[in-house]
Amino acid sequence: MKFPKPYKLKDIAKIIGSEFVGPANFPVHGMNEIHVVEPGDIVFVDHPKYYDKALKSAATIVLINKEVDCPEGKALLVSEDPFRDFNKLTKHFQPFKSSSVSISDSAKIGHNTVIQPNCFIGHNVVIGDNCVIHSNVSVYDNTIIGDNVIIHAGTVLGGSAFYYKKRPEGFDQLLSGGRVVIEDNVGIGASCTIDKGVTADTTIKRGTKIDNLVQIGHDTIVGEKCLIASQVGIAGCVVIGNEVTIWGQVGITSGITIGDKTVISAKSGVSKSLEGNKHYFGIPAEDFRTKYKEIANIKQIPEILRLLKEKQ
Repeated sequence: MKFPKPYKLKDIAKIIGSEFVGPANFPVHGMNEIHVVEPGDIVFVDHPKYYDKALKSAATIVLINKEVDCPEGKALLVSEDPFRDFNKLTKHFQPFKSSSVSISDSAKIGHNTVIQPNCFIGHNVVIGDNCVIHSNVSVYDNTIIGDNVIIHAGTVLGGSAFYYKKRPEGFDQLLSGGRVVIEDNVGIGASCTIDKGVTADTTIKRGTKIDNLVQIGHDTIVGEKCLIASQVGIAGCVVIGNEVTIWGQVGITSGITIGDKTVISAKSGVSKSLEGNKHYFGIPAEDFRTKYKEIANIKQIPEILRLLKEKQ
């Protein structure tokens, strides 16, 4: 998430009430999670296991809960609770704004686009030309929708990320300040949910078609001309290549990459990155050749046990 203008390090420290290490006028341009940071961004880290990764990332400002040696060319914001203070920045720069109308006055809706009754279109939403938004669709603030997009009834675009920190009193949610971006010629079925990015974009690229009852998590990128069947669940921060086919009830864990032209059969569980141009199935998902060998070997177990018994 980029700020509306560059800020000084001392100004950001004042917003969250933290100490800082580095020049008071050090430039700050935005804030992002570690997998999408760029120079000028703030990244937060609150566990020693990840200090090194954050300090060596592309981010030039590190929000951290311990005063450490500051890498050359970077700055630190030292806070007792970086998670809390990252949320403070999200609230400051991307605050929730209530709405009293079904379609916000700040929404931009393209030529020949049809919005059926009982839809909600939030602040700063952009919808392109020749789209059809069926009844009871909710499009949260800042969502971007391209041309020739069809969205069926009951779908929600822009819900908050399922991202929590466990505390003694319960779970504390990391606030979402990102967006959902739907490119041209995308089709989205009924009762789908696509969560916005925590600080960046959840993106569905052009030509992709999504069936009913599909969940797509925060900051995930779905490539061009993919097919995703009903009841698929995709966690956050997944990168899916182009022309991937995912059949019904597949579950995909967070932070992995699925290569171009992959096919994943129904009910598979994907727990690691998958190489493209292959067909996978099973739990955990493996390529067909490997999985069929496993099944063939399992079928031989009764015969092996019988032979062992005869030798005794």
